[in-house]
Amino acid sequence: MKKKTILMTIALFLASQGIRAQVVNEEDYEEENEITVTDSQGEEEVIEFPEAMAFELDSLLNHYMSKNYLTEDNDCRMKDVNPVFEKEVYIERLRRLPSVIELPYNEVVQKFIDRYSGRLRHSVSYMLGASNFYMPIFEEALETYGLPLELKYLPVIESALNPTAVSRVGATGLWQFMLTTGKQYGLNVNSLVDERRDPLKSSYAAAHYLSDLYKIYGDWSLVIAAYNCGPDNINKAIHRAKGVKDYWQIYPYLPKETRGYVPAFIAANYIMNYYCEHNICPMVTRLPAKTDTVMINKNLHLEQVAAVCNIDIEQLRALNPSYRRDIVPGLTALSPLRLPQTEVGRFIDREDSVYNHRADELFTRRALVAVNDDTPSYTFSKRSSKKSSKKSRRSSGGKTVTIRQGQTLSEIAKKNHTTVAKLRRLNGIKGTNIRAGKKLRVR
Repeated sequence: MKKKTILMTIALFLASQGIRAQVVNEEDYEEENEITVTDSQGEEEVIEFPEAMAFELDSLLNHYMSKNYLTEDNDCRMKDVNPVFEKEVYIERLRRLPSVIELPYNEVVQKFIDRYSGRLRHSVSYMLGASNFYMPIFEEALETYGLPLELKYLPVIESALNPTAVSRVGATGLWQFMLTTGKQYGLNVNSLVDERRDPLKSSYAAAHYLSDLYKIYGDWSLVIAAYNCGPDNINKAIHRAKGVKDYWQIYPYLPKETRGYVPAFIAANYIMNYYCEHNICPMVTRLPAKTDTVMINKNLHLEQVAAVCNIDIEQLRALNPSYRRDIVPGLTALSPLRLPQTEVGRFIDREDSVYNHRADELFTRRALVAVNDDTPSYTFSKRSSKKSSKKSRRSSGGKTVTIRQGQTLSEIAKKNHTTVAKLRRLNGIKGTNIRAGKKLRVR
């Protein structure tokens, strides 16, 4: 995708009148994951951006739905210029939004509006296009639980509407569910299935979770903050603030990212409604073909369906995102397979051929094995075997592993029969943050 010159302001409010704009070349714009604001006492404060605000546009455009159903609006005549308005304009626009959730203005909110309308303006263009896929699903789930529909913008800051998003701590999908919370709200997660990646199921789980959080706090700003950092952190912050249940009062006691989370939510509501005022053109959306579901009672590989029914394997993966290894585990439980509506009849007609296609190659897990009972021609004593094993360990010089996307220290420790404390000591790690692709010493 061609790089364009984007416009962004990072200046504080000046006394000048009218509209101002600052040009920043994209190549020269330094990637930042934090912002600095000045509090009422004149002290500088660092706030972390939510992780999804660092996603590159290319990665957002790399999945099937985007590649096939989103295109740039070549008819758009708006200049790629980001106008910046007086403080009162932002206040009035936020006030006009039809919301039961409080959407106040302050300097922190302004910083996030600047980020969306400036550095992330092309990602906003993508999200406006992708919202045609996902917003109807979000709205239906929220409506089912009687929740404010403006909560549909939570996935904007959670995942930038990337259905395959995985955070550095393993939160997954559009709504970024952690494993424990996902399972608690009925999302099935195992080696073959991860329903956190299913837009429909995860949306209903998120609505259920948000509903439960509102029963606890009765305040939507606290609910949104708790969705980000968990109720325990919110309860601690309330306790430190002498029992005050107001997001902006417990603000200093919150984790850095959560201090930016509610402002990011307010900014997301702003930019998804006032994008035209910032010269942002939504990507053009072609809605995909209608789909239908068939229930599968045998193990099935998506490659079998693709080959026999002549369906693009990437389309099958996009329609069935919860199947982590392209396997529909119908033997475990009756499992849904989503297909283009026009292909359902073909699948039913060729069902036997589908199941038989390359079955021996695609399903290699054995149900029954024979144990080799041949007598070895040589033996070792236990004593020499132990000595050999110790010598081998001494000469190995330790062991390292490569950190995979979404792994945590506790998962790596468990897998390698060690403890988190030992991993920290061996690798000089103070906290819990680790980066995918790095080598980690495990012994």
